[in-house]
Amino acid sequence: MTRTQMTARSRRAMTLGSAGALVAATLIAGALGAPAASADAAGGKAAYAKDREARGAAIAAARAAKKGVAWKDCPEDWGFAKPVQCGWVTVPLDYAKPYGKQIKLAVDRIGNTGTKEERQGALVYNPGGPGGSGMRFPLRVVNKSKLWEKTAKAYDFVGFDPRGVGHSTPISCVDPQEFVKAPKLDPVPDSAADKRAQRKLAAEYADGCQERSGWMLPHMTTPNTARDLDVIRAALGEKKLNFLGVSYGTYLGAVYATLFPSHVRRMVFDSVVNPSREKIWYEANLDQDVAFETRLKDWMTWVAKYDSVFHLGDTQKKVAAQWTKLRAAAKKAPFDGVVGPAELTSYFQSAPYYDSTWVSIATNWSKFVAGDRQPLIKAASPDMSDIAGNKASENSNAVYTAVECADAKWPTSWKKWDRDNTRLHKDHPFMTWANAWMNLPCATWSSKQHQPVEVKTGKGLPATLIAQATRDAATPYEGGVELHKRLKGSRLITEKDAGSHGITNLENPCLNERVDAYLLTGKVDSRDVTCAPHATPKP
Repeated sequence: MTRTQMTARSRRAMTLGSAGALVAATLIAGALGAPAASADAAGGKAAYAKDREARGAAIAAARAAKKGVAWKDCPEDWGFAKPVQCGWVTVPLDYAKPYGKQIKLAVDRIGNTGTKEERQGALVYNPGGPGGSGMRFPLRVVNKSKLWEKTAKAYDFVGFDPRGVGHSTPISCVDPQEFVKAPKLDPVPDSAADKRAQRKLAAEYADGCQERSGWMLPHMTTPNTARDLDVIRAALGEKKLNFLGVSYGTYLGAVYATLFPSHVRRMVFDSVVNPSREKIWYEANLDQDVAFETRLKDWMTWVAKYDSVFHLGDTQKKVAAQWTKLRAAAKKAPFDGVVGPAELTSYFQSAPYYDSTWVSIATNWSKFVAGDRQPLIKAASPDMSDIAGNKASENSNAVYTAVECADAKWPTSWKKWDRDNTRLHKDHPFMTWANAWMNLPCATWSSKQHQPVEVKTGKGLPATLIAQATRDAATPYEGGVELHKRLKGSRLITEKDAGSHGITNLENPCLNERVDAYLLTGKVDSRDVTCAPHATPKP
């Protein structure tokens, strides 16, 4: 669900960090309908497969520990100059066959800035997605981020491209230049014909994934990425993992903590995907639709507060009416022939994601209404000349789809999709249908769909730290609460009345000081903590 901390334009349809999932009722009905002997046989087969994968992961980790990482200057076209170093870690495509086909994962690092005595090991980072690259993480040290200054003294900052992403055996579902072409169909359907057109596109996208990357798709799961993470830990020479996960990265961390509890040293979960098996991934997307509407209204209320600056209305309802008017105009005649309702939704989606975008989006919108149309059009348009960027966007979306479709069994009944999203759209129109179309390829997915991991505390898991804003759109607050219940000894830091996604990288001393203290000492507060919100932007 969640999507990564990327721009909204890097998604085909826009979501979290998006998410999507599995229907408990369907699973229960299926279980009740199966003869007991068959159920027992299926359970035994699944347990055997898990054992084989666990043994395969141990073999791969031992191999990686022996080999290590041959750190070198990064390839010039990767965009990471000295002192950042890059390398490769080799992992099995299928952990049940550890001596079978291998794939390479790209990793990078920057050493700790403190003394040898201050060093506590490597801190590995995942920004979310699925489909996000963590390779920019060392740049927080290069760019001298004050928020991470203390942590950087103690840790090497390590990023990686998960399997299928970026430089790590990338997958693809469609030609990148075709992927970014605009305008796309209006995500909000006016008729049954509109829905049929979107269903056709989703099925074609699923077929494209199979055609272009079918050999990887059965293995593009969160549990496999968690196993990859353990191999990376071993290759780094670390006995235990220090990990910071944001958005989908929290689900990756939660699955890792379940599969490898005794391998965890420190783990920070920032903006949490609800780890309940019933939420992964279909239901999680529906929850997002509600949360996005709430946070959009927060932003529009803020815009109305500064009506003297933006002139878009002095109440939230008046600002919302301006949005409806803008959307209708783009539907009637896409701006400059490329910015229609889909492109506007994708661009404006960043406001519910990150309040750091509030000023820029409101400013461009205000200029558009006043007659200066180009800033908004340029910001919402695809850049067809950006070949590398478009390739990265297409790859990110392909991984997002592949992982969420493979992680869980999705509803295959169009009637269910139609009923659920029609109901939600009535009161939550901003993201509901866009999110549905983005995830609909999972309804016709031809590769294997697995059962989600039951996230829970395992033997040896130390205290972990959870950070969650109450009005987060991409990963609603309930996700943080649910993970807190499931991981014994965890501590939940709540940023009250805030809604940005990814809060450990924002300035809020109440939160920042606790993250530092945990990473540096392993200590957490004796009870959960509620922090006041970080500062609201001002135009």
